Amino acid sequence: MPKTIAHVTYLVHDYDEAITWFCSALNFNLFEDQALGGAKRWVVVGPPTDFGARFLLAKADNAEQISHIGKAAGGRVAYFLNTDNFANDYKHMLAQHVQFNEEPRHEEYGTVAVFSDLYGNKWDLLQRK
Repeated sequence: MPKTIAHVTYLVHDYDEAITWFCSALNFNLFEDQALGGAKRWVVVGPPTDFGARFLLAKADNAEQISHIGKAAGGRVAYFLNTDNFANDYKHMLAQHVQFNEEPRHEEYGTVAVFSDLYGNKWDLLQRK
């Protein structure tokens, strides 16, 4: 198997809140949800594809971790969600009350709009040319 990045840790306040948001707002799939003992769970969400990294949702369990929720890139765009149908995904996300930080714009590389997730991390919704 070639080397790939399989999972990226994504800090959350609550597993179920995050699962609901990712699966409804972004049309992600819930791939795994297993109890690990105590309050810990192994929860993996991501786009419904067989390639690319997925998020491992990790419930913050101390003050330091909680202080980092929503600060994945220090206020910069942290995540890039590629799409092959910007218009449909944008419309769906608006209907799910996703907060867009700007109107869609057309750049040399494609159509893009920055949005914030449920914790304030910034993302690009991007359809490449």
